[in-house]
Amino acid sequence: MHSIKRAVLVVFALIVIFGIVIFILENQQPTALIFLGWRSPELPESLFLIAALLVGMAIGPVMGFVAYRRKAARLKRKLLAES
Repeated sequence: MHSIKRAVLVVFALIVIFGIVIFILENQQPTALIFLGWRSPELPESLFLIAALLVGMAIGPVMGFVAYRRKAARLKRKLLAES
């Protein structure tokens, strides 16, 4: 059973990698971004999109952790006030 799960995971990883490679190869047109007066160098469009995805994947869990800590602190204060 373990080897089947591993094989499925390997196949899934290969599909994802294959999809990423196709995405990168299909989005090679040079693009420059302008944000708040700052202009980036012309880089492939896929680079900007993948960078935005990775930044979002990093920020999302951090924001979830901060929200969890705030909720836990608020619950702790409430429990201490009741006792």
